[in-house]
Amino acid sequence: MSIVVTGATGHLGRLIVEALLDRGVPADQIVALGRDVDRLAGLAERGVVTQRADYDDPGSLQAAFAGAEKLMFVSGSEVGKRLVQHGNVVTAAKEAGVGLVVYTSIANADTSSLVLAAEHKATEQLIRDSGLPYVFLRNSWYLENYTGQLPTYLQHGVAGAAGDGRVSAATRADYAAAAAAVLTAEGPAGKVYELGGAPFTLTELAAEISRQTGDTVSYLDLPVDTYTELLVAAGLPEGYAAVLADGDRGLAQGELEVGDDLAKLLGRTPTTLAEAIRAAL
Repeated sequence: MSIVVTGATGHLGRLIVEALLDRGVPADQIVALGRDVDRLAGLAERGVVTQRADYDDPGSLQAAFAGAEKLMFVSGSEVGKRLVQHGNVVTAAKEAGVGLVVYTSIANADTSSLVLAAEHKATEQLIRDSGLPYVFLRNSWYLENYTGQLPTYLQHGVAGAAGDGRVSAATRADYAAAAAAVLTAEGPAGKVYELGGAPFTLTELAAEISRQTGDTVSYLDLPVDTYTELLVAAGLPEGYAAVLADGDRGLAQGELEVGDDLAKLLGRTPTTLAEAIRAAL
């Protein structure tokens, strides 16, 4: 069995490779791909096959996918460019005769109004239209989106435009473990998993930080435009700030809340918000 993992130099892709190794997949049956092969040296030392592949370079994709039984297709990170890039991946996978494509999408991709969802929804359609067997892993937000901002939260509080909406965030490691479970299962083609952890509001996020640190941290809810302006004032590019604020808008409308598919794939309760904050602190 040959499992090819794209984006293996990124946080999620690297964790998926690690999760496959943890599940006992022989290292020489895993192919880790990235634009910078030097960043895959640690995996190569452990026996994982490493190869250069770039979503903007169809030839590199065709070479990398040759002989692949399963493809772990980690979505690209360049918003606005992803549909063309993803099209290159799908075309190369079809030409290589890949037996299964597992794609990391976004929560509720088929109904979501989030700006970030449009490219995912279109990519899912590309994969369906290709005729390739597929599984869609529709991941909600990462808990790291929040725990990575703990110093800012402790200094300035939590700000957003999410209202009382709940987000089913989970750790990258849990999403990676779920992906590895799908990749090593028999006959999962055609399934769509809505993945996320126990949902929480940003008010609950602030309360949990307060509880664990002893500092008073509150949540300031803002209109989407005002939150965008706040992010720009904090130094973020305007386009990126608008995407983040739009994510909170969708969160407020329940578009990032999902069921218990992640727990079912993991066979356990996903890492909780409280556990993630404790580990980050």
